[in-house]
Amino acid sequence: MGSKGERLTVVRTSFVGELRRRNVHRAAVFYAGAAWLLVQIATQVFPFFEIPNSTVRVVVIGAIVGFPFAMLFSWFYEWTPDGIKRESEVDHREAIAVQTGKKLDKAIIAVLVLAVVLLLTDKLAPRSLVRDARTAGSSPPAATPASIAAPHAAGLDREAAAPAKSIAVLPFSDLSPTHDQEYFSDGMAEELLNALAKVKDLKVAGRTSSFSFKGRNEDLRVVGKALAVANILEGSVRKQGEKVRITAQLIQADNGYHLWSESYDGDLKDVFELQERIARAITEALKVVLVGPQQQRLVPVATDNAEAYGLFLKATTIFNQRDGSRFPEAIAALERAIQLDPKFVRAHARLASLYSIASNWTDMDPDATLEATRRAAQDAIALDPTLAEPHAALGEAYDGRRRPLDARTELGTAVALDPRDVTSLAWLGAMLYADGYLAEGTRYFDAALAIDPLLPIALYWRGFAYLTAGDLASARRLMQQCRDGGLTIGDTGLAFVAEAEGRKDEAIAAYARSPHSSWFGFSARGDVKFAKAAFGGSDADRAAASAMIDSYLATKPRIISGSVPQLLLLLREPERALAVALQGQTNNDSPLFFWLWTKWGRDARHLPQFSDFARQVGWADLWDQYGTPDLCQRRAPRDYVCE
Repeated sequence: MGSKGERLTVVRTSFVGELRRRNVHRAAVFYAGAAWLLVQIATQVFPFFEIPNSTVRVVVIGAIVGFPFAMLFSWFYEWTPDGIKRESEVDHREAIAVQTGKKLDKAIIAVLVLAVVLLLTDKLAPRSLVRDARTAGSSPPAATPASIAAPHAAGLDREAAAPAKSIAVLPFSDLSPTHDQEYFSDGMAEELLNALAKVKDLKVAGRTSSFSFKGRNEDLRVVGKALAVANILEGSVRKQGEKVRITAQLIQADNGYHLWSESYDGDLKDVFELQERIARAITEALKVVLVGPQQQRLVPVATDNAEAYGLFLKATTIFNQRDGSRFPEAIAALERAIQLDPKFVRAHARLASLYSIASNWTDMDPDATLEATRRAAQDAIALDPTLAEPHAALGEAYDGRRRPLDARTELGTAVALDPRDVTSLAWLGAMLYADGYLAEGTRYFDAALAIDPLLPIALYWRGFAYLTAGDLASARRLMQQCRDGGLTIGDTGLAFVAEAEGRKDEAIAAYARSPHSSWFGFSARGDVKFAKAAFGGSDADRAAASAMIDSYLATKPRIISGSVPQLLLLLREPERALAVALQGQTNNDSPLFFWLWTKWGRDARHLPQFSDFARQVGWADLWDQYGTPDLCQRRAPRDYVCE
């Protein structure tokens, strides 16, 4: 007898030979190639039909589990021209695997080659082409307050994978000979953004978030990650006389791959057709299916008058920048645009928006601006009842005149007409929060940030809500983003975050840095004194700050600075804060109203006269109709007591 090693060699040789005789090796290779192909098909095709990813996992697990059973089957059975038979019953010369061995080998090789090609395609092909199939139809629905839960702000998670059908439109460069057409190039980008935002199943980053990268020459991968989009539209505008050239290029954010680049030439009167061609090219490149009227038109023709359109874009730039010193210029531009084209509905609507916030940013009379807002908004609604902006403008104006019932109606109408209009969402959220509906207002802030994650004023208000709720880390993060976005009121928020963290010196410094836009007629020289008085200062500090307010009120200002009642609240003079707010019209109630629902307003809420205050500013009627606010209880009609 041979040695033990020789016997093992014979057994192994015999076993391998038996595997070959029974064609198990061919079955194993063919099974592996077929399984790989099946998995690749499932990975590519299932998402297209919105089949859950869990189904793909089932296919993979099934393929793995099935391998040993397939091998056992090939050991005991053989596939013949007469069907499947037990291996012991078959003359192996009759087996299909033997009769067509070469053909079967070629088939196996073909399957393996196809599997390798699919693997390489997945790894090396432009990623957007792969993601298109995987994420088709998976764009999230438009954010609404009902679908977003506090306390975490939707849309702020930058780590989430961007849908393939998503885009950010960056500001276009001004390549005009005199470089004085920045408002026009910005306007072109914003108009394209607005048109694309209305396309179903296409996620479009909000204007403020996209425009925050203006002039920064940032790496597109950073931009894509920050805005959670897979694609970026860049471009330039060259305007000379009546001629205009718009160059646009669509780029994949993660790898810089250019999907297309094109230049469009025309006259100013052709500008909407140029925008239409660009918008349609984008939807075709991203394989977006257009439905309804968008199949015929994506960019509506706002006006046939090129000069009126240019004036509208110039005024819009001033409105977006909240440049109060230039509000009269913007108003004059829009009034001229309306003279040139009385049916230019967007000019009427934008004029209403400018007037609605004018008293917050200028010394214009609030009664006069309310009436001007009403006229412009009614003109716009008469021309187009489906437009959200004039209703939002009316709501904002009514809110500034202490008519919260009318404000809620108009702002609610605006959001219903356009659930993705971040201005309407943010204004409604601010109104609700200032009127005591803290949780509901916060949901609208979240809805706005889900669409425009870097919208500074929404970041401030949402950060304020975090501060009120005691989440100081989130409050600091959002207040800093607000400040980084150019809204200096973020320093005010950071001051109170620092105060809550016990950083007194930092709080005083941050508060002193913050220029208060609502301090019209009230000297800002007292910033440091007020900061020291508010953040644990001495009796002498508080007395000095209070004396400054006395001197200001002694001048009997026609419009009281909205910061004065708020500062009295911070100086622990709640009775006087409420009295001053009621003794005349302020240019902005937000500084007081927001703070009344914080720890700083607790003493004011506990005052016996607070119930009368709520009646005089219109809250009691609002609360009777829409329900008790978060921190109050109803004792009788128009009579509330608050914690």
